[in-house]
Amino acid sequence: METVESKIQKLKPEQKKEVNDFIDFLLNRKISKKKKKPSFAWFGCLKEYRDTFTSLELQKKSLEWRL
Repeated sequence: METVESKIQKLKPEQKKEVNDFIDFLLNRKISKKKKKPSFAWFGCLKEYRDTFTSLELQKKSLEWRL
């Protein structure tokens, strides 16, 4: 079985650049797949409205305010 390195050596320069770009893509994709813990920095930001709106109404309002 032929190694990846020996196969790459047989490629033309523009093909080697494509391989290099693809490797970079794979490496970046692997890193970005790591799940980040959710941030709850927004928690409590709408408490001033809790007596005015129900939780469902607040949910709808927050979507309106974001847009």
